[in-house]
Amino acid sequence: MSTPTPDGESRGPGPVVLAVGTDALLVELGSGEETEAFHAEVLRRRAAGELPGVREVVPGARTVLLDGIARETAGLARELASWPLPPPLRSTGPAVEIPVVYDGPDLDDVAQAWGVAAAEVAALHSGTEFRVAFCGFAPGFGYLTGLPDHLHLPRRATPRTRVPAGAVALAGPYTGVYPRPSPGGWQLIGRTPDPAALWDPDREPPALLVPGARVRFVEAGTRTGPGAGSRTGSGSASGAGAEA
Repeated sequence: MSTPTPDGESRGPGPVVLAVGTDALLVELGSGEETEAFHAEVLRRRAAGELPGVREVVPGARTVLLDGIARETAGLARELASWPLPPPLRSTGPAVEIPVVYDGPDLDDVAQAWGVAAAEVAALHSGTEFRVAFCGFAPGFGYLTGLPDHLHLPRRATPRTRVPAGAVALAGPYTGVYPRPSPGGWQLIGRTPDPAALWDPDREPPALLVPGARVRFVEAGTRTGPGAGSRTGSGSASGAGAEA
């Protein structure tokens, strides 16, 4: 358990709770799994009425931001530092399915790094169930975890000045899909034919991929489920900014 300081911070083993301005707290955690568990616990307690006065909850890679706090933050910081963290409840609803054409410019390099044929990259990637850990970088961009450790890859040594909308990409432990053209340094293995489905400002929530959602990539032409546009999971559709 960490020990909060008088100014609303906590230090020591476990979560580190930092004051951000006068009405927000940033909780730093030790791993992605701890972050997912803490985020799920925040949402559970807020839904149960046990966390009044918190307007927004934003997960990141190793942080959870509680913003718009309409109560004394030092006391809440002490509460957050003392929470036991049960394993996060996994959604059992239908997964979001994203169709993919596996023809990215880095496909051969990824295959070589994985020690497989290029066609096997598609099988390994589409055979994995992913989960949205957090969102950021651009509206609709989700950071998806699920690939085993031995398939994690570094970013490209030289980022591209333009990555097309719909590009399916890998970097570190994450998979992502670019919702719009932008610079980026991730390894591009394919593309989804309908990137507009990732972010629709006329939809509520606008993001197709929200924290906690289950996601499967399906080779284009072989979709079996509800397809792009369906969603499950809970949480904020926006998240801490991060580089892609």
